[in-house]
Amino acid sequence: MAKGRLTTHVLDTHLGRPAAGLIIELWSVSGEPQKLVTTVTNSDGRVDQPLLQNDGMKTGMFELRFRAGEYLHSTGATLASPPFFDVIPIRFGISNMDQHYHVPLLLSAHGYATYRGS
Repeated sequence: MAKGRLTTHVLDTHLGRPAAGLIIELWSVSGEPQKLVTTVTNSDGRVDQPLLQNDGMKTGMFELRFRAGEYLHSTGATLASPPFFDVIPIRFGISNMDQHYHVPLLLSAHGYATYRGS
């Protein structure tokens, strides 16, 4: 059984706090795209369970889709119509099922950053 896991969290860098209530989708994009998980960040900007773990942990290409537009609108941010960012896709590869892959998002209405965390 694989020992790795995939986690994420989102920080709202404009408001200086965790991004609670942001919808995240995880897609497998090795071959025909397939949605695996839809979840929502908690009050700490994290998801309550790993997005992948144990037997669900597979090698391949994946994409996290962060529904930034809906979240930013809910915070009262002044957004253009359509918003500059609506859905932010982050595509990444998992090559070792026994490692922890952490893919955070630092978000504001006009910019974002990500990295492989721990």
